[in-house]
Amino acid sequence: MKHAKRLLRSMLGAVFMAAMMPALAVVDSPGGPAVREMGFQPPVTAIAAEVFTLHNWMIGICFVIFVGVFGVMLYSIIKHRKSVGHQAASFHESTAVEIGWTIIPFIIIVLMALPATRTVVAMKDTSGADLTIKATGMQWKWGYDYLKGEGEGISFLSNLSTPREQTVDPTKVKNDNYLIEVDNPLVVPVNKKVRIITTANDVIHSWGVPAFAVKQDAIPGFVRDTWFRAEKVGVYRGNCYELCGKDHAFMPIVVNVLSEGDYRKWVDDKKKAMAAMADDPNKTWTIDELKTRGEKVYAANCAACHQPTGKGVPGAFPALDGSKVVNGPKADQIHILLNGRNAMPAWKAVLSDTDIAAAITYTRNSWSNKASENIVQPAEVLAARK
Repeated sequence: MKHAKRLLRSMLGAVFMAAMMPALAVVDSPGGPAVREMGFQPPVTAIAAEVFTLHNWMIGICFVIFVGVFGVMLYSIIKHRKSVGHQAASFHESTAVEIGWTIIPFIIIVLMALPATRTVVAMKDTSGADLTIKATGMQWKWGYDYLKGEGEGISFLSNLSTPREQTVDPTKVKNDNYLIEVDNPLVVPVNKKVRIITTANDVIHSWGVPAFAVKQDAIPGFVRDTWFRAEKVGVYRGNCYELCGKDHAFMPIVVNVLSEGDYRKWVDDKKKAMAAMADDPNKTWTIDELKTRGEKVYAANCAACHQPTGKGVPGAFPALDGSKVVNGPKADQIHILLNGRNAMPAWKAVLSDTDIAAAITYTRNSWSNKASENIVQPAEVLAARK
């Protein structure tokens, strides 16, 4: 009896606490998943619309087959059961049945294969693109290089912008785009054919956006491609769809589709910003300047593996705090950052000479590290590239 009363009090307390807690407002993510979404995201490309129609067509055919097969089975079981006096038929073969079960599946295959083949062929036709962009997957971010078309020469990294404390502290308030927001989205013009060339510099990743019906693997050492033509201005969200390591869930994709006029303005502004940020590799920096910049570079590119504390992940990523490489000759650390080692990717095509010099200087002067060669200038990184 005491246990029953105690249990009842606990249940009533839980109900009271639940009633007192404010309701959590869950809303649709603009360009991403929606609340109670059961089907595909609304298509914004012709291919996505075809895929949506094709999906419904296939489901319809499967439903008709289901009803037909199980309808005959149920009818046969009910009408020809032994309890109502039916006897099992005795026959050896039926030419009509054999013709039927050959022709009917063939017709079904044709009805499914023709529209599917047309859509798949259209998906693979990347010719005549207005804009060509290379998407490089890396642990755990995307690098974008505009190779051809308006915006050629633009290059940037796209990182998760959700604050890291939100991902480790369940008490932190999350916004509507939690884990599907980035600092630098991919920007493209509306109604233009965009070819995406995918590759990776470490492990297999996969670039995809559901609203475009696009999903293409990014494989180290290989080049794959896909395309889309967004027909509606807006922000559209996707993810890396290949399990690529411990921070796989923190590698979103955001595409910002702009009008032609807004896109031209973005291109102009982006090129001006890139020119303003281009550093003279021969400039001599103070150690404090390099440490300040290096802390930002480290947080954006290195902390995911080596951790903000520099302790690394045992068995996966080495610690930088107390590392022999970090505290040893700086030439060795420069070589590793430029060319990579084991799970460490090569950063020479991703980070500038100044960013690499700043990151190295930051690690050599952080935590318990007390390297004798405690500063690296961009000119030293430039010389090591040659």
